[in-house]
Amino acid sequence: MLEELKERVCRCNLELVKDGLVVLTWGNVSALSENGKYVVIKPSGVNYAELRPEHMVVTDRGGTVVEGTLRPSTDLPTHLELYNAFPGVGGVVHTHSRWATAMAQAEQDLPCYGTTHADYFFGTVPCTRHLTPEEIQSAYEHNTGLVIAETFQTRGIDPAAVPAVLVCKHGPFAWAPTPEKAVENALVLDEVAHMAFLTKGFNPAVNPAPQSILDKHYYRKHGAGAYYGQK
Repeated sequence: MLEELKERVCRCNLELVKDGLVVLTWGNVSALSENGKYVVIKPSGVNYAELRPEHMVVTDRGGTVVEGTLRPSTDLPTHLELYNAFPGVGGVVHTHSRWATAMAQAEQDLPCYGTTHADYFFGTVPCTRHLTPEEIQSAYEHNTGLVIAETFQTRGIDPAAVPAVLVCKHGPFAWAPTPEKAVENALVLDEVAHMAFLTKGFNPAVNPAPQSILDKHYYRKHGAGAYYGQK
């Protein structure tokens, strides 16, 4: 079942390697089926060099495996919670990419310092709070998803406008309507995290970009009157 989606999810997982966002087996991509009933995700701990579409695991929205002989990614409960919490999300990506993970470990939000960031994220990419010891010991991956959703709700951030997060002491998650776009968002997230590090090195007192430039660059790509790119 979902053979085409398995191929796409496999291809997106391999794209993480091509983009330099993962080493070893440190990452995963999932996608929601068109009818919203199933999730296709990378299997746990399988080397990317050996990854094939037939290795992808299909689960229902409760995490029960409905097709596949391998165990799904251990991050599956986080992916499921993001699909539940953020309407319109059709693909989720988790990596331990170097620069975004470093910011998560440093417990820092990622402010918008310029137009590259603004083209993809409408403002600060937040870092979550720490998970409590109880949350870590009980249903850790599920609680990670809950804490991500809590972060966006309590801080009033639209997950469609800021489709990424830094999980404190863990690493980045990114999402989008498609898994392909979610991979792109994950790549941009790591790149702008790197840019932010360099920017702060040049000017430790730098301020975020003004709202006017944020509005202009975000809405020219994503607004009702967007004019970037081809029709």
